[in-house]
Amino acid sequence: MMRGLTLRGAVLAAALLCASLGAQAALFEDDEARRAILDLRQRVETMRQQAEQRQSEESAQLRRSLLDLQNQIEQMRGDMARLTGQNEQLTKTVTDLQQRQTDTDTRAKSNEPSKVAVDGREFNADPKEKADFDAALGIFRAGQFAQAQTAFADFVKRYPQSGYNASALFWLGNAQYATRNYNEAIANFRSMLSLAPDHAKAPEAVLSIANCQIELKDTKAARRTLEDLTKAYPQSEAAQAGRERLSRLR
Repeated sequence: MMRGLTLRGAVLAAALLCASLGAQAALFEDDEARRAILDLRQRVETMRQQAEQRQSEESAQLRRSLLDLQNQIEQMRGDMARLTGQNEQLTKTVTDLQQRQTDTDTRAKSNEPSKVAVDGREFNADPKEKADFDAALGIFRAGQFAQAQTAFADFVKRYPQSGYNASALFWLGNAQYATRNYNEAIANFRSMLSLAPDHAKAPEAVLSIANCQIELKDTKAARRTLEDLTKAYPQSEAAQAGRERLSRLR
């Protein structure tokens, strides 16, 4: 009986030992699993952190790239603005040069002689020459005979070869007649006739000489001048007036 109890105790002890060993084995397996899980979590966390770091670095690189691109765009805009300004300045410079050339050509053309017609005579005269003659004639027509005398005398001196000279001498003589400078008037009328005996106002110039001689009380000379007038320009209005004047002198 004692032997039976011992056997059952041994069996029970063996069973308890087996159970204990099984529990220990299970506990050992749980620790391994936990360590594996912890290790996996650690690796996942490390991978996550690495992924976040790479993403952060990539984002930073992208921002730097975008910033560099923006700076390049701004620089290009600045370069384009400078080029546009330079192009506008160049265009303005070219336009100014073209305008200056046009103005120069216009002034050159405005100073070129052009054809004019005075008292039935055509000739070339430069603009200043024409302006001076017209100014002197305007003074005469305004009744400012002393000033006209000076203006026409200056014109003849300034333009000795001018096509206006015959007409200028005629009007100079008339201005001198109006200011009672009869001898000077006679001299200028004769200069006019010597320069252009076929001038449209030549008959009037001869009649004016006779009038000056009459004013000087030189009737004999006046009669001779009137006779020459009727012979040289018989169909002129001045010749008709000369005949009437001649009839009164007799």
